[in-house]
Amino acid sequence: MTREQYILATQHNNLQRPGNQQVYQVGIYGWRKRCLYFFVLLLMVTMIVNLALTIWILKVMKFSVDGMGNLKITNKGIRLEGKADFLLPLYVKEVRSRKDSPLMLQSDRNVTVNARNNLGQITGQLTVGPEGAVFGQSVETPCIRAESSQELKLESPTRALTMEAPKGVFISAVEGDLKATCRRKLQLESTDGEIFLNAKTIRLGNIPQGSTSSSSASSSNLRQTVYEVCVCPNGKLFLSPAAAGSTCQLSSNICLRI
Repeated sequence: MTREQYILATQHNNLQRPGNQQVYQVGIYGWRKRCLYFFVLLLMVTMIVNLALTIWILKVMKFSVDGMGNLKITNKGIRLEGKADFLLPLYVKEVRSRKDSPLMLQSDRNVTVNARNNLGQITGQLTVGPEGAVFGQSVETPCIRAESSQELKLESPTRALTMEAPKGVFISAVEGDLKATCRRKLQLESTDGEIFLNAKTIRLGNIPQGSTSSSSASSSNLRQTVYEVCVCPNGKLFLSPAAAGSTCQLSSNICLRI
């Protein structure tokens, strides 16, 4: 036997596997395999349910490439067609409706609109509630009008109420009465023009009555029925017993009263 044959025979004997060696199988068998199949099946069912819910939400909310439902995204901003409920504050630059439809803001309690400056401070406020519209600052508008068969009331409970216009203020009550009341002073002022009262009857109530003397006042109260209206230098009005001539100077002592 040559040397090469001896080496090959030796290697062949070494590669032979002993008869008593055990064989191990690689893989998952038994209850582990069944659990794996169960989890894979559960995962597939969950994915199918999630996909179905996603499709259902997209269909119900009307998602599209242009927006969601009645909310459309355009080049000029966001357009809302129909009604919408806002649960949190809404910050926008401009809110307007179409030319052929009104704009309606509705709330269970009140609607508040705030205007802020660069520092975040409120410079103007509008609150619409059960007692009407409340303005925190001045209001600039060409017309204030109530609905048909409804009363219009302008009130300032704690401050003064001032109406100004460069070309005049026009107040009209076509089918009802016009009433202006205040607690302290009601002032009608015209700097360059006149105050014109045009009515069938003009009544001035609670005007104090002046008299020339205490003795003449007691006797005149019994028979005096006609009085003349007098004006003090400070604008205060009072009544003086009418006579052949003016008696305002004789009763001017009432102008000294506070």
